[in-house]
Amino acid sequence: MFITGEHSRTIDDRFRLMLPVELAELITDDSGDVILAKERAGCVSLWRPAAWQQRLDSGIALLKQKIEAGRMEQRWGDVQRLGRLLSTRHQTVRLANRSRLLIPESFRGFLGCVAGQDLVVVGAVICVEIWQPDAWHAMQRDEMPEFGDLFKQLTQ
Repeated sequence: MFITGEHSRTIDDRFRLMLPVELAELITDDSGDVILAKERAGCVSLWRPAAWQQRLDSGIALLKQKIEAGRMEQRWGDVQRLGRLLSTRHQTVRLANRSRLLIPESFRGFLGCVAGQDLVVVGAVICVEIWQPDAWHAMQRDEMPEFGDLFKQLTQ
């Protein structure tokens, strides 16, 4: 799976967003579920549930080992912060008609979206991202100059 592409979509008055079918097919499981995750202000991502769960389970297993070994006692504040973020970071959602996403209320403020607004849907190789346009343009301005070096690093 290698997800790319940039698409403009308008969120309707019920906070539903029609994803490009070709992207939605890559991230949904057999029941039409996806994982919706908060990434950064103005951006949420959509993940195939099995891939998300695998990443999450392996990270949590490692953290549990560190806690049980007593290696996190000096970092309880960080552990609690991670717990708070894990508690609110992601949610399983079902796409209606295999491509229509209802953005939950708790994700709307994080994304910074309003009904009738255009959003940018982007393939990010391993997931699909949904961006508030100003945040998308700011990210491009900040990160596009590094594209050549990043491509070289990842492809050598």
